[in-house]
Amino acid sequence: MKVDKVRLYPDRDDVTLTIYILDDSPELLNGQKRPAILICPGGAYLTCSDREAEPIALQFNAQGYHAFVLRYSVFNMPFEQLMNPKAELEKNENSLYPAQIRDLGAAMLYIREYAKEWFVDVDRIALCGFSAGGNNVLTYAVHYDKSVLTDYLGATPEQLRPAAVIAGYPITDYLYMKDTTYSPMEKKLFDVSNLALFGTQNPTDNQRLQLSPARLVTDQVPPVFIWATAADKLVPVGHTTRMTTALADAGVPFESHIFEEGQHGLSTAKQVSSGNQTEIRPDVAEWLGLAETWLEKRFRLTLPEKGLW
Repeated sequence: MKVDKVRLYPDRDDVTLTIYILDDSPELLNGQKRPAILICPGGAYLTCSDREAEPIALQFNAQGYHAFVLRYSVFNMPFEQLMNPKAELEKNENSLYPAQIRDLGAAMLYIREYAKEWFVDVDRIALCGFSAGGNNVLTYAVHYDKSVLTDYLGATPEQLRPAAVIAGYPITDYLYMKDTTYSPMEKKLFDVSNLALFGTQNPTDNQRLQLSPARLVTDQVPPVFIWATAADKLVPVGHTTRMTTALADAGVPFESHIFEEGQHGLSTAKQVSSGNQTEIRPDVAEWLGLAETWLEKRFRLTLPEKGLW
């Protein structure tokens, strides 16, 4: 397997694409192109979680797909400093929306540039994101054909369109968040996250709308697989149900799974991505197999019916 990390922009070292390319072999696809998964970790737009990066990429590698992890534009400050009530924080121009979806578009174009060398099927690239990363991939999915991306990147909607989107416990409606009750610690987290993303702790309704994909779905959105837990207190399950209702109303193919128990940020929900026992949930870990089955409807590898023997 080829593993490497590249900078998407020559003048920045914080926005990177880590590649996990499966080796070609005469015993496997023998030169055929493989589908790929482009992953956006969560982290409240303040950081990019390691738990939702490489562990996720390796799971998709095991399913037969190339994988890429995008560390997109975030506030990029130590969490302890961000949450310090005495800290005087100022907006970071690099982390303001729409930088994050433009990073995704740039990553899509970069993968296309090297697709022949890496044996990537550019018509079958899925996005996968978690929490804020889930917001990023879903926001991208409703804007990939809009001028905010096409004009900025000098690309066509066809070059930027993902074939599918997978979102785990995503934020889908920033307007809905206005009416959500949070603990003081949670409110502080989202205030700082708003500063990182919008440049203010109190964004306008119009600013919130641009990052509320549940309110912007059209029939041009690619198929979506979305999952969450009903017990999630940080990003309530209403974000998932609002998104699935919008997808249904627009006639977009989708599959949704809501697991009864489990906290926010479970990633694989397996030992491989866990820092403590509460992050291991065998029931929630089923999402990986469910997503694999869903992807195979669209990404099934072309294999001969029989081998030599």
